Amino acid sequence: GGSGSADRTAKGRRIIMEDSSKKLSEQLLFKAKNAYDDGAEGTAQKARDYAEGYKAFLDAAKTEREAVKRGIEMAEAEGFRPFRFGEKLERGGKYYYNNCGKSLYLFSLGSEDIERDGIRITAAHVDSPRLDLKQHPLFEEGGFSYFKTHYYGGIKKYQWVTIPLALHGVVVRADGSTVDVCVGEDESDPLFTIPDLLIHLASEQMTQPMNKGIKGENMNLLIGSEPFTDTEVSERVKLETMKLLSERYGITEEDFISAELSAVPAAKARDIGFDRSMVGAYGHDDRVCAYPELTALFECADSRHTMLVILADKEETGSDGVTGMQSDVLGDVIHAISDAYGASDAAVRAASACLSADVSAAFDPMHADVYDRRNAAVMGGGVVMNKYTGSRGKYGTSDASAEFVGRIRRILDGAGVVWQTAELGKVDAGGGGTVAAYIARHGINTVDLGVPVLSMHAPYETISKVDLYMTHLALCAFNSRD
Repeated sequence: GGSGSADRTAKGRRIIMEDSSKKLSEQLLFKAKNAYDDGAEGTAQKARDYAEGYKAFLDAAKTEREAVKRGIEMAEAEGFRPFRFGEKLERGGKYYYNNCGKSLYLFSLGSEDIERDGIRITAAHVDSPRLDLKQHPLFEEGGFSYFKTHYYGGIKKYQWVTIPLALHGVVVRADGSTVDVCVGEDESDPLFTIPDLLIHLASEQMTQPMNKGIKGENMNLLIGSEPFTDTEVSERVKLETMKLLSERYGITEEDFISAELSAVPAAKARDIGFDRSMVGAYGHDDRVCAYPELTALFECADSRHTMLVILADKEETGSDGVTGMQSDVLGDVIHAISDAYGASDAAVRAASACLSADVSAAFDPMHADVYDRRNAAVMGGGVVMNKYTGSRGKYGTSDASAEFVGRIRRILDGAGVVWQTAELGKVDAGGGGTVAAYIARHGINTVDLGVPVLSMHAPYETISKVDLYMTHLALCAFNSRD
């Protein structure tokens, strides 16, 4: 009997130890979350429903001008009204500032002591890599008419040839009037493309490195081949193309000098996968964060906190210019808001907090060697917080403080938001930046938070619907919680 009793005692100790080890592991070790498993009941369906509005936004906003226009339409439907510098803001008011039609500031003035509570700022950019037309774009060669382009932002040039492209933008005529251009989005519209060399004659091209196989100066948009009827004139194809443009838009070739026209992928936002769990589209970077910014602001517009949403331009090229985040407009907006409360704008900036809502690189198992798997964002893992961005030694980053990261952790956990952390690839593999550093220059605590993206900067990127929805929930929590 003694032997059996000893066995039972030993077994009991093992059970206790195993149970204790399990509890200790749960208490002390980090375990990555999955939005499908750890999200609230019905998360997947809510994410699918939310993504429908986002897809419609993407299709209506393929350039920063269109994103600002759509943002204003959404804001006015929620009771926001335009603001001009020099006007007096009213507490409790909801306003937007349209910066040259290419960046947008929307703000809702709350009831809190603004010098103590500051402003809850969320900032995303609405420009994306694309092909801009040069100021003298139209030319004829070999029986074709073309537009010359200059690529905007970081692209892999080979991804932009032989795909259907649409033309978006504005032309300012000699008399100062403006005409909007959008060709290639309606099913009845023509499309445009950049031809590539056929494989049968590409033996030399195929030996070139990927960054040299397609030359920037050869990325010319094919736009016509029919000649003008009069055989006596020169450049008949170019003339016929220009005649069509004049008839439709009332422009001359000289008007291209004061135009902003961009070639963007013509594809619509579509569900990806048999399970429809993902969205494929052009411009996820960074409109996938801009849309949740807007919806979170409107959902929390009556919060006691003062909130500011920024849709920024020029992020892909360094945030320069009057519509980029390196301009003084943010400081001017904060000053105007502070003035409405009779507050010091320096005190307001010091008390404010910002989520720089920008995308992160989703782990791609087909290219796993460039990622640090332990510090990579995964699709379905929820919204991503990047404590720092930059490249090779954190160059160009604002690197949020541990205290501020801890504050955001508490907000997200308190709201039941599924989230993860990441950095952009291995230390020596590359990197990238966001607008965070330019907001932090104002003395505002800032950290990056957004959606993980596959094929970032490609003409067609992919995101997870649950990550998109978790980003909306995260921004709602930031706007409404202490």
